[in-house]
Amino acid sequence: MIRTGSRGPTLAEAWDSGQNHFNLIRLLAAWLVIHGHAWAITGSAGGDLVATLTGIKFAGALAVDVFFVISGFLIAASLERNSVRGYLIARALRILPALAACVGLSVLVLGPLLTTAPGYWRDPMTWDYLWVNASLWSSRYFLPGVFEALPNPAVNGSLWTLPVEARLYLALLGASLLGMLAPRRYVPAWMLAMGAACAFALLRRPLPDHLANYAWCTAFFITGTLFWILRDRVRLSAWPVLGLLVVAVATRGTQAFVPAYFLLVCYGTLWLAFVPKLPRIRRHDLSYGLYLYGWPAAQVVQSLAPGDPWHNTLWSTLLAGTLAAASWFAIERPALRLKRRLLAPRSAAGQADSVAS
Repeated sequence: MIRTGSRGPTLAEAWDSGQNHFNLIRLLAAWLVIHGHAWAITGSAGGDLVATLTGIKFAGALAVDVFFVISGFLIAASLERNSVRGYLIARALRILPALAACVGLSVLVLGPLLTTAPGYWRDPMTWDYLWVNASLWSSRYFLPGVFEALPNPAVNGSLWTLPVEARLYLALLGASLLGMLAPRRYVPAWMLAMGAACAFALLRRPLPDHLANYAWCTAFFITGTLFWILRDRVRLSAWPVLGLLVVAVATRGTQAFVPAYFLLVCYGTLWLAFVPKLPRIRRHDLSYGLYLYGWPAAQVVQSLAPGDPWHNTLWSTLLAGTLAAASWFAIERPALRLKRRLLAPRSAAGQADSVAS
């Protein structure tokens, strides 16, 4: 049970209750990525409802923002209760096996079945795609002769976030080793980083897409970490959510909408994770697999049965959902079990491995 005071529970109280909706939120966010990308994949004009409402973010971009808020919060929690070795092992086992399987299937199965390039196996692009994506070194999007006739020929356009996230994991570890995760140090550092980012964005505007994406992801991640560090002082209540929503609606189309959107996503995500009575997904976390396979599944659907964005969303959700379930039961869950055998937790209490580790 969450202990609630007159002003609502603190984040620390909500966390200690052991009850949250992170798996559900991440699953919905992964589906939003599929839905939001359907317009680009089908080459359709317009955009999804989120793009219409916000004017600055489509559904997939909103989902990525939510992912990074959650990640910053949960990864800080993982870092606090693990040794350096444990933290690195936990992070690697959660991300790399499923990613390597997805990239391997794209190169070794999907590519040979769909390529129109006679020299697929000899083309350096094939092996560059495999190594660079599976290692988290960077992101590659194209395979020789694969999806070249489609409106967007990328094999998996969602992979760009994973190297960014991996680098943020390492940066957070570095900050911890330097003693920066204490409130008196982290809060000024967060303020300085956010101020510098805003100044850079204003001076260099319009930012290239890749820089803007990195800046957004970093801002949401470090703010998620800020909420973890200040969890004893932050209270969860519907009133700030409603207030931020009103401000966002009132400022839509102006520069003031950006900070209102940012704060609403950060605070609102954590409020949703703990306060409302939503369905709970306790054991099976299909969100990562759905994220990994959503884009290639949508491309396969567009290749074999092209249609409008909603048609593509429906069938790619079914295909990616099947692959996500296979990824969870065959790869991700065994990797988590291996992690438990390798690491001795500091405390028997805590959150489920699929959520916080």
